[in-house]
Amino acid sequence: MEYFINCNTSSLAQYNTPLDRTRVEHLYRRLGFGASVQTVNAAIGQSADALVDTLINEAINVAPIPAPEWADWTNANYPEDDDLRRQLRRAQKEEFTTTYGNALLNNNLRDRLSFFWSNHFVTEYDIYDCNSFLYYYVNCLQRNAIGNFRTFVSEIGLTSAMLRYLDGAFNRRNRPNENYARELYELFTLGEGNGYTEDDIVETSKALTGYTERGEIGCTQITFDPEEFNTENKTIFGQTGNWGYDDVIDILFAQKEDLIANFICMKLYEFFVHPDSSDASSNAPQIISGLAATFIANNFELAPVLTQLFKSEHFFDETAIGVIIKSPFDLYLNFIKETNFTYNDGLVINAIDASRMIGQELFDPVDVAGWQRDRQWINTNYMIGRWLSMETFVQLFYQADTEQFRTLGIQATGPTGATESDPDVVARAIIDKFLPKGLLTEADYAVAIAAFREPYEDNNVYETGTWNMMLDDADSQVYLLLLHLVKEPEFQLK
Repeated sequence: MEYFINCNTSSLAQYNTPLDRTRVEHLYRRLGFGASVQTVNAAIGQSADALVDTLINEAINVAPIPAPEWADWTNANYPEDDDLRRQLRRAQKEEFTTTYGNALLNNNLRDRLSFFWSNHFVTEYDIYDCNSFLYYYVNCLQRNAIGNFRTFVSEIGLTSAMLRYLDGAFNRRNRPNENYARELYELFTLGEGNGYTEDDIVETSKALTGYTERGEIGCTQITFDPEEFNTENKTIFGQTGNWGYDDVIDILFAQKEDLIANFICMKLYEFFVHPDSSDASSNAPQIISGLAATFIANNFELAPVLTQLFKSEHFFDETAIGVIIKSPFDLYLNFIKETNFTYNDGLVINAIDASRMIGQELFDPVDVAGWQRDRQWINTNYMIGRWLSMETFVQLFYQADTEQFRTLGIQATGPTGATESDPDVVARAIIDKFLPKGLLTEADYAVAIAAFREPYEDNNVYETGTWNMMLDDADSQVYLLLLHLVKEPEFQLK
């Protein structure tokens, strides 16, 4: 357990040492879902300043997923036949899920963030059950993922997915519903019990009334109905007036900017740096306070905060590397990205389905508080599933193309990969490619290397120095090593 104690005492001062392989891989694992050998090699020796700016600018400029043809469909657009309607809706959702899965693989920080925010501004597809709502919810996540947090809060609350999920669509003038008001403060901006009262929730719920127009046909975008807006004066955080939705956001950010900034920066810290932000032996509270000051000074723009964090000595400190347990999506998507193996949409769907089997269903967090992450990912219910599913993915890749395993071994080793005659050198290079800090002991390395050496153990190629990665069974050596590594404890970390 000591491995996971937050002992990071480094500061927010900029990290100025040229990036080595370990820190480049650390950056790509945290800001995206890992990177290939080629991408990592191209970044080694760069400054954190330059590489982070590149990734931040890429995240800011990448376009959201284009609207599918069904983005504005209502129930009237679907077949009347129940079976045909269900089949079409299921096919549309699978198509969009695949598109988003590819975005997670391809868009680095932007969709690492959109995925993070989906577990902050939580909705559950099973509750609102509408593909159109899903598209516009994801669109809001992508557009705002590295934008202005105040704008984000305002926009996400008016998505039909959120209005339906937290009952805003039933928040009427004479029957206020408190669900969204409560979560706006408790989960989305301030933190549980932090800076608000029950009276604030009651009064805020009245100010949020009116977004109840659902049309006569199901799955219609939800809009404002002035007849259902509560026009009484409401007192929110000590201010009284005939407040509406926009007023709530204005008052919240004017009155509670310090609390909002600290809460959100804590969440970002725990996601990107270390799951424990309160350990007294670390500098985490000071880091979060510094980030919060930057957040407020930049009018709640996210990019300056993330830029400061990702360029810092604190982020690149040795104690920050390899201390976050991979989520199910990390487990599979990191492997796809880091091997650079060929994949298709079918494999992306397999990864999404496998993630669901071990506790992380895309667009369906467990409840409004979201997945709690980290140690919960490796409980006794899920560990065997993680091992067996990863073995299956390795096998699928090997069945599809054995040569890409040879290529991986050569590339991981470096310029001499094709001619290197010491199998231990190649095995160690592969191990260190996939494990943030390698294996814990030399005994662990010996066991892993033995798995790599096995296909040629009965020949004389090792003793005579004639072994290399161009031999017929060298591809199977990489395969056997990967089968071994995916069951190691260190493989569960990023």
